[in-house]
Amino acid sequence: MDVIFGRSKKEQLEPVRAQVTGRIPPWLQGTLLRNGPGMHTVGDSRYNHWFDGLALLHSFTIRDGEVYYRSRYLRSDTYNANIEANRIVVSEFGTMAYPDPCKNIFSKAFSYLSHTIPDFTDNCLINIMRCGEDFYATTETNYVRRIDPRTLETLEKVDYRKYVAINLATAHPHYDGAGNVLNMGTSIVDKGRTRYVIFKIPAAVPEAKSKGKSPLKHAEVFCSIPARSLLSPSYYHSFGVTENYVVFLEQPFRLDILKMATAYMRGVSWASCLAFHGEDKTHIHIIDQRTRKPVPTKFYTDAMVVFHHVNAYEEDGCVVFDVIAYEDSSLYDLFYLANLNQDFEENSRLTSVPALRRFAVPLHVDKNAEVGSNLIKVASTTATARKERDDRVYCQPELLSEGLELPRINYAHNGKPYRYIFAAGVQWSPIPTKILKYDILTKSSLKWGEENCWPAEPLFVPAPDAKDEDDGVILSAIVSTDPQKLPFLLILDAKSFTELARASVAVEMHLDLHGLFIPESDWAARKRAASEAQQDPASDCQGPHRPEGAGGLGLPWQAAQD
Repeated sequence: MDVIFGRSKKEQLEPVRAQVTGRIPPWLQGTLLRNGPGMHTVGDSRYNHWFDGLALLHSFTIRDGEVYYRSRYLRSDTYNANIEANRIVVSEFGTMAYPDPCKNIFSKAFSYLSHTIPDFTDNCLINIMRCGEDFYATTETNYVRRIDPRTLETLEKVDYRKYVAINLATAHPHYDGAGNVLNMGTSIVDKGRTRYVIFKIPAAVPEAKSKGKSPLKHAEVFCSIPARSLLSPSYYHSFGVTENYVVFLEQPFRLDILKMATAYMRGVSWASCLAFHGEDKTHIHIIDQRTRKPVPTKFYTDAMVVFHHVNAYEEDGCVVFDVIAYEDSSLYDLFYLANLNQDFEENSRLTSVPALRRFAVPLHVDKNAEVGSNLIKVASTTATARKERDDRVYCQPELLSEGLELPRINYAHNGKPYRYIFAAGVQWSPIPTKILKYDILTKSSLKWGEENCWPAEPLFVPAPDAKDEDDGVILSAIVSTDPQKLPFLLILDAKSFTELARASVAVEMHLDLHGLFIPESDWAARKRAASEAQQDPASDCQGPHRPEGAGGLGLPWQAAQD
């Protein structure tokens, strides 16, 4: 597994034309933009955890049946500091870095103190977020980095704390029909309180206030929920939304703030301060988007760890939501590089199998209902919610399927009833070996797989004028452990799950995490926005508006021909 997880990859700064076999649908025009860890060693130093690796952006630009590939490391402050020192000098969640041993004792003491309340990394390696006409590489700290989606160059460093009081944030925001961004973060011991903060970023700034302003400047706190424990807030990777509600799971996978504050002095990573408490419960928070307040009923379920919400919607007075759930936190532990590259098969069997679970939560609880009675009357699920004393409701999920992760849907159905899930198949192993399409209605699935091929998260792109939920294509970047097989972009017909085309490239491609597709039609709007920004380069963001030597908005295939 060292080929996939241990080796640092070379970036491909100039676009390279892929060798296309098959036929790409003529309507598929745009750029698949992806993010993930690509560099795992700096000099003689090595990261401990795969999720710590330096962010490597890559893209596939599709136009008129041709595909061009490029990749570039995110030039974060973290990247620049590490490369300049030729070793890891900025701490990541699973790797604690220390000052130069040649520094004097006063410098060392200052470093210890500065890590008590850490200034987290800006190594934004998890996802890509769209905010208005801008795109940001994201991670789970308070920092995001604006990027040029055409050239993959790194632009401003943005600190969420300038706009919302949070120390951590998810890399999985939601978008409404107008393009407004809804996200969640944790405010650690702010004014003596630890809270989960839901915040909203408008898609556009009001015209009267728009001059030189980023939409982030107009971010607002949508709702805040007190953490059950002041010093041990829950870890969460994503959340769910319906048309009228937000679904947040406060799970017993918790970060010990006191341990984190002393981790640097004790010589341990921040990840060691995360612990799963299997004896506790998972608390389900349902927030009404209209009142901006949580539903008062106390909902809970058994202890579990959820990284990815799939979708949520409202039906017959209930909120129905689907998640990929684990019985414990062993998945995170498996991704330590030592576990991935030594005795991998044995270690992978020790992790719990990801399960697709469906929950149903009643929005209105009859006070006269009998204790122990099932409050769910939705015919489409066997999930239950049983009334208990003291205004508590215990929710038991329906098990839909097992062995899938990195779920994606047709986003037009986000927050609404839906039928199909596109995901990576990870049966008996946390590493994807297949791509699958799961039909919630029939409980059946279609699969694509090829020997020695390791697919990334599958992304659905709808066809123009699509009538059915699965009218479109699936895109996934595939790496191979076969030295005779080049990595490639796979294009599947989403309805039949048959291969339409693949675009192979002679590059060192990394296994990525998440990303998005930018339709070609979106570039016209970006070009207009860029033109307006050049007329007035003022910005409220930290750092320069555009880096020295940054290219224009020229198309990558044009650059290849010039």
